[in-house]
Amino acid sequence: MLSRNIFIGFNKSTGLALLGVVLFCLMQSTAEAQTALEQAAEESNVAAPKSDNQSLTRLLEADVLGPVDTSRDYIAGQFVDFAASVDRFFGDDRNYLESNQSVLQLDITRVVGRGAERRFVLSGRAKVHLPNTEKRLHLVLESNPDKNVSGEDTQTKSTPVDQVAAPESFAAAARIENTEKKLWHLSADGGIQLKGLDTSPFARTRGRLEVPLDKWSLKAAETFFWFRNTGTGATTELDLERHINEPELFRASTNATWLMKTGSFDLHQNLSLYHTLNERTALLYQVGAVGVSKPKMQVSEYILLFLYRYRLHHQWVYAELSPQLHYPQGDKYRVRPMLVMRLELLFDNPR
Repeated sequence: MLSRNIFIGFNKSTGLALLGVVLFCLMQSTAEAQTALEQAAEESNVAAPKSDNQSLTRLLEADVLGPVDTSRDYIAGQFVDFAASVDRFFGDDRNYLESNQSVLQLDITRVVGRGAERRFVLSGRAKVHLPNTEKRLHLVLESNPDKNVSGEDTQTKSTPVDQVAAPESFAAAARIENTEKKLWHLSADGGIQLKGLDTSPFARTRGRLEVPLDKWSLKAAETFFWFRNTGTGATTELDLERHINEPELFRASTNATWLMKTGSFDLHQNLSLYHTLNERTALLYQVGAVGVSKPKMQVSEYILLFLYRYRLHHQWVYAELSPQLHYPQGDKYRVRPMLVMRLELLFDNPR
């Protein structure tokens, strides 16, 4: 009954999110049409006469409120650009999924700790825009594509200790996405997943809406996917960000992934503070929790981590050192320390 109620709430929230996107687009289109009509009327000198009160209101909006709106738009734009630069520096999933530039990311990772694989793990992904498509169509290559939609931060950060392992599968896909830099971003891709000698098709579609607030920014994303092995599912992501000052960004991230085959949810909650020391060095402080909905709603692991990231060479060679404390349910929430070391090659167009 609990999972059924969660599923109903999930569908309602998904429907409301999609309805909100539609309403937003309609309101934007209506506003643009109204502006065009007013300009046409002024050019043809057939505009209806305005009263003195209307003229005074227009004058007040232009002289007093206009600069305020311009200043707010500028601050919101600076906030969005700063958050994007943080995601780019850390090689975050958001940079890979939402940047319309070509991206090549290779990670060599070594994890030291009880329960972790005692060897170097190589993983990677690439997104290359195809010629003569105005950057709308991309070729996508990646490892573990079925895990890249599960709400896990597979590249860094709060991944459960028993899931830090070598890639199990690889994939190639074609992705189409909108190219304009807007508050919303849409993409869809389909391709082939290769696991050993077995090949299977898969498909994904993702939509993200960003809403700048007064001092915060709200990002909501929805991903629908189908893999032959795991079936149909959906991931809901919600980020609440606050630009504390120029070098610091706070982000609260909530992820919930639902699988139709099991009828269960995988849940992730992270509270993160990004601190940029200089153009070559940045720090991350993060508290995370991982949960499941079956056989009952419970937290399966708590994670505390500190991450030091340093740009070794130009704009594409990075080194990470991340001491972590994991508290898995399977070990009765007793602490299991870990040390994650990573060398990363990140090729894209830096902002």
